[in-house]
Amino acid sequence: MAISYSDLSRSISHALRHEHWLYELELDNDGWVSVASLLDSLRPIKPEWSDLTIAHLEKMMAKAGKKRHELFDDKIRALYGHTILGKLKKEPTVPPEILYHGTAPDTAELIRVEGIRPMGRQYVHFGIEVDTAKKVGLRKSDEPVILIVKAGQAYQAGIVFYAGNDKIWLSDTIPPEFIEFPSK
Repeated sequence: MAISYSDLSRSISHALRHEHWLYELELDNDGWVSVASLLDSLRPIKPEWSDLTIAHLEKMMAKAGKKRHELFDDKIRALYGHTILGKLKKEPTVPPEILYHGTAPDTAELIRVEGIRPMGRQYVHFGIEVDTAKKVGLRKSDEPVILIVKAGQAYQAGIVFYAGNDKIWLSDTIPPEFIEFPSK
């Protein structure tokens, strides 16, 4: 039976972002877990995963449309999207001048007053491209609103940003004064 790399990616994301305890995994403060522990926890789940190796993880990551996971020194972690308690440590980084955030129209109205907050996640997510933000927004609405985040100005005002991957940036929160809303 062939391995579905999208199913494997979904399961690994679930384990590393949301409910590591269901997989009997212990994440360190930076979100890393040993590859051996992850593979041991995944092998019994599906018959086609019984012989999973690090090569399968590498292939899964190469096939992915987005860089969601990172391998280093026989460890693996999810790069963003965590809902687990306790924030994973990230290194502050200078963001691009402009970032984009896709959301539902009713949420955009709330953001106009309160700013962008992480809701159930550890960080707020932004795309470096409109298309990335639109894909995220389409998960929330058939007609997403794309907000422009003046990340450079926010950074200069003391808002901290973190690189999620090559297309995704993270922050704790963005006040409304650093957000441009589309005209109605």
